[in-house]
Amino acid sequence: MSYSKQDLVALQQFYANQLLNNTVPFWFPRSFDKEHGGYLLMRDADGSLIDDDKAVWIQGRATWLLSTLYNTVEQKAEWLEGAKLGYNFLNQYCFDTDGQMFFHVTRDGKPIRKRRYFFSETFYVIAAAAYAKASGDASAAAAARMVFGECIAYASGEKKLAPKFTNTRPSKGIGVPMIMMNTAQQLRETIGDERCDEWISKWIDEIETFFVKDDIRCVMEQVAPDGSIIDHIDGRTLNPGHAIEGAWFILHEARHRNNDPHLIALGCKMLDYMWERGWDTKYGGILYYRDVYNKPVQEYWHDMKFWWPHNEAIIATLLAYLMTGNEKYAHWHQQVHEYAYKHFPDATNGEWYGYLHRDGTIAQTAKGNLFKGPFHLPRQEWYCNQILKDYIK
Repeated sequence: MSYSKQDLVALQQFYANQLLNNTVPFWFPRSFDKEHGGYLLMRDADGSLIDDDKAVWIQGRATWLLSTLYNTVEQKAEWLEGAKLGYNFLNQYCFDTDGQMFFHVTRDGKPIRKRRYFFSETFYVIAAAAYAKASGDASAAAAARMVFGECIAYASGEKKLAPKFTNTRPSKGIGVPMIMMNTAQQLRETIGDERCDEWISKWIDEIETFFVKDDIRCVMEQVAPDGSIIDHIDGRTLNPGHAIEGAWFILHEARHRNNDPHLIALGCKMLDYMWERGWDTKYGGILYYRDVYNKPVQEYWHDMKFWWPHNEAIIATLLAYLMTGNEKYAHWHQQVHEYAYKHFPDATNGEWYGYLHRDGTIAQTAKGNLFKGPFHLPRQEWYCNQILKDYIK
């Protein structure tokens, strides 16, 4: 199948309508915490609070979203004021005395937990950069660039975080080059930073060299330091939705570089490999975990359908189709779009449920928790709207 111009216009209007009249209104303004700052995002299906704690990385993601909507959709005062709530909360409460950020804090900002990775920091970077562009706050731009430098130091090994594992079986994950690539892309597109292009190229090279396995048509999550497969349960575990997210980050970079043919081929190859491994041919949707050799997976939720892999697959398949014209990607996009918008949305209250059983029935009703909030779904609808508008022009 292929999409006609009329089809693409209809898709663009659908994503814009879902974003602005369904997804964003579920979260805002109800989630603005006018008393303590930041956002109250742990919500049940009807929007009622199930917890008033705050996940730091989702505070950053929500700040990014509101700033980005202000920068690219409409300069609504509510969005800019809301973004300021998040940005100020992050600065006031979410950094430890050692400069590292917390992962989980109370409503009024008391620390509960730190993680042994620096993803809170990466989301701070994109939040501060987008807020700097929206507000014109030079100190926010300086903060974004400073924390980006810290993230580079962690990612490159120049600065060490406390290890989670011993060094008995050393490994490295695709998550670090992926999240750093996208962080640099967001920084470059909002306030700019001269380090971005060089580091993006390094992180793409790392992904291609160590994690993309052409011989077995796979993108690994974890590998040994030399790129070899670690033949143990953790080393064999694949996350198709995560690798598909990495594929569209690379396609996005190809688009930035005047449709770089090598990057288009790499991004499409990653999408192809992980669609083959992740798409559930029995029930539809993206399976959460698979084993590289089709052995049993340790995690009991391996065959569940989580919301965010479907957001990433909707973006990746649409971007691949728009950039290549390959009808296979139009077909895949239609499949994942129709599955996702049939099974995840809450027709009564708006937004999406986060967690489905393999057969598509709802596993639980939470719309927000320490891991789900206003990011993957609104980012998907915003990004698809943007690229379709550009393409249609």
